[in-house]
Amino acid sequence: MNTLKSASRTRRWLTRLVLPVAAAFSLTAQAAQPLKIGYSDWPGWVAWQVAIEKGWFKEAGVDVKFEWFDYSASMDAFAAGKIDAVTMTNGDALVTGAGGAKSVMLMLTDYSNGNDMIVAKPGIKSIKDLKGKKVAVEQGLVEHLLLLNGLKKAGMKESDVTLVNAKTNEMPQMLTAKDIAAIGAWQPVSGEAMKAVPGSKPIYTSADEAGLIYDVLAANPASVKARRADWQKVVKVWDKVVAYIEDPKTQPDAVKIMAARSGISPVEYLPLLKGTKLLSLEEGKKIYVKGDGFKTLYGSTKIIDSFNVANQVYKAPEKIDGYLDSSFTNGK
Repeated sequence: MNTLKSASRTRRWLTRLVLPVAAAFSLTAQAAQPLKIGYSDWPGWVAWQVAIEKGWFKEAGVDVKFEWFDYSASMDAFAAGKIDAVTMTNGDALVTGAGGAKSVMLMLTDYSNGNDMIVAKPGIKSIKDLKGKKVAVEQGLVEHLLLLNGLKKAGMKESDVTLVNAKTNEMPQMLTAKDIAAIGAWQPVSGEAMKAVPGSKPIYTSADEAGLIYDVLAANPASVKARRADWQKVVKVWDKVVAYIEDPKTQPDAVKIMAARSGISPVEYLPLLKGTKLLSLEEGKKIYVKGDGFKTLYGSTKIIDSFNVANQVYKAPEKIDGYLDSSFTNGK
């Protein structure tokens, strides 16, 4: 799959409810099978490919099978009970859960660190310059939330701009329209928009609000209960992955592995990796705590839950505590 078309993750705050989770499987039969994990084309998740190819799960004594999907298909597979866990955003964990597929966020893999952005036409230098102008976003999706966050920081309200609803993959064309001042999109779509309108540039990105989009490994609660020791081993492998990717001596090999999984060159892949902040387990511990705001997984998830309800992604607030279990990150 070409990352230049898919590395963004769909990251849809799904307006449709996913398939009901098929959780009624035999725990005895489950224990005899490999842990099945769905992953897709986002750097924080493709990172697992390093562990797969290096044989680190076998070294850790855990039988794991990673299955490659388009992002939305990975969540559908999880909802249908075809896999035990899936890599997704903390917000999408709520969406799949509201549709019947509850999960437990075992650990954080990363947060978006610039790959999501508000791109404006030449002459517009800041969010404040958007006042009274039209901004195209796909309403109810994460770039809509990013825009609202940027407006709030600039002392503005959503009503200070005119939202134009459009599909994210249409944003390059939207930015070329005469009456559109800015668009919201993630890489690589945002990059395509900047190519379509020379001189356009990001005026606000996910790097300006760390924690707006956290990415996690989320597992079926029944599997977590039945195979806790195995999931602990999976989580521990993650630190080895992050260290290998971030070490200057081994990063070229890691990027080569990740780029090959995504079907592009290492040179093309590196900027996508740099727009993603990988989190070691120690870094994850500091975020996986109870608190307000985007600095904690709890606070971020709570904000997104309110956003989802306000935008009718689902009707009633989800019970956030039921999705969170920091014990795996804490090594307990």
